[in-house]
Amino acid sequence: MKKFSKIIIANWKMQMDSEESIALAVKLVKLLAKNNIGKKEIVVCPSFLALSEVAKILKPSRISLGAQDTFYQEEGAFTGEVSPENLKEIGCQYVIVGHSERRAMGETDKLINKKFLAVLKEKMLPIICVGETLAERKSGQSEKVILRQINKATLGISKNQNFILAYEPVWSISTSNSGQVISVLEASKMISLIKINLSKKFTNFSLIYGGSVDKKSIVNFAKIKGVKGFLVGGASLKAKSFVELIKNL
Repeated sequence: MKKFSKIIIANWKMQMDSEESIALAVKLVKLLAKNNIGKKEIVVCPSFLALSEVAKILKPSRISLGAQDTFYQEEGAFTGEVSPENLKEIGCQYVIVGHSERRAMGETDKLINKKFLAVLKEKMLPIICVGETLAERKSGQSEKVILRQINKATLGISKNQNFILAYEPVWSISTSNSGQVISVLEASKMISLIKINLSKKFTNFSLIYGGSVDKKSIVNFAKIKGVKGFLVGGASLKAKSFVELIKNL
């Protein structure tokens, strides 16, 4: 697995068609070649539709390829699904698992654990997402929910297994429409809780923050002890501003 000082993962979600994804990838490669960003690891996760073409553009660059999701079986009668084996064949090195938007669609902790294990089997690096909704936060269940998500997702994982865990406070993400913004202090407390829990069982994980950040706010969130990087959504859709965000980390 790659070693990095910091990592920034761009989740393009279902925001662009294939041509737009290709154009953005081309711009990113050119801009990053012109800017000194040190040893930071940059990962781009396009839609499944654009994966193959974006892979070709990223291959000669320093940007790594990731996928937004996967299935847990290698092959079979699973209409509409994409296997980890297929993703690795395309060139993916990272796979997002258990994103809040997938959980909102009905993904269970058990299913997420199966996907997590399947990604590891293909020797790709899983990016597992955990986080609480507004309702869970209001009812005082934040810590309980996140610890449950972590414990259920990591069942069967060896102590020295390498993986990335992203904390994404669902209630504070722009797409949640809750109108609330998490403070750096609150994010720091939750990151600390997660780190303490993971450190009891694992020795080789990286913690990243997956809340809404931009090129300005990332400066403060990057100061949180234990945060090694960010999972970025909307702020990764404009090449110039995304590169500025990377430089500010």
